[in-house]
Amino acid sequence: MMHYLRYKRFITTFSIVRNLATIKRFYRKTNILSSGGKYEITLDQRKLKTPQGKVFQVESRPLALAVAAEWDMQKGIIDRSNMHLTALCNTVIDNPHNHTKQNMVNYIVNCLEMDTVLFHSNENDDLYKLQTKNWDPLVQWFCDNYGVDMVKTQSIEAPTVSPETKAKLTRHLMSYNYSAVYGFMYGVDTVKSVILTLAAAARVISIEEAVRQTRLEEDYQVSHWGSVEWFHDHNKYDLQSRLAAAILFVHLNSYSVSCRPKSDSKNID
Repeated sequence: MMHYLRYKRFITTFSIVRNLATIKRFYRKTNILSSGGKYEITLDQRKLKTPQGKVFQVESRPLALAVAAEWDMQKGIIDRSNMHLTALCNTVIDNPHNHTKQNMVNYIVNCLEMDTVLFHSNENDDLYKLQTKNWDPLVQWFCDNYGVDMVKTQSIEAPTVSPETKAKLTRHLMSYNYSAVYGFMYGVDTVKSVILTLAAAARVISIEEAVRQTRLEEDYQVSHWGSVEWFHDHNKYDLQSRLAAAILFVHLNSYSVSCRPKSDSKNID
């Protein structure tokens, strides 16, 4: 619930600084319907469909409610750029690149070699101390939690990640279902860090803190050279809304119940 409330707040804030109109809202009410153990979204009497024309169906009722809430939050115009949960679901349902779960897990594991929090400055002592203070505890958490060893670097060369570390992380990620793994991948791409994404998913750090950590060097430079009006806040809220959606997507796709109702209809308007 806390992840959802944060996500909703980020979306509302981000909408203020990014309002890219596409089409006008053409529906009055949003609903969810259960169908064969899955949940569908309706806009008035019309079933929501994916870009490839498939009926929009998810297996998690809370996820269906969250997606319906995204559509319900659209006012005069439908701004798809802010509807991250809808986009995540569409990609999983349509799978336009034919990704397998193993493909995505391999991608995430390989991203560990380029993890933001492993690259420390070798040109600025103050920045290096700031990175060490902020990032080293997160790297240590990652090592302790997964029983692995990681080494940071001060060069442009990627640190070496052992086959044992990759194998342990692979086993962990493969324990999730396809949709949750895609959520992890989206989070990693958003903050350029496997460690920050996993820490946020484990609630070791908040969404805001994860974004602050990935922007650490940028914020340091801003503190010395100033910021471009609107740009830095725009970037921060964009990252927060995307990472919040990714983590929420992971949790809602990891949610299961022992029994499902035979029929369900929920009006959230």
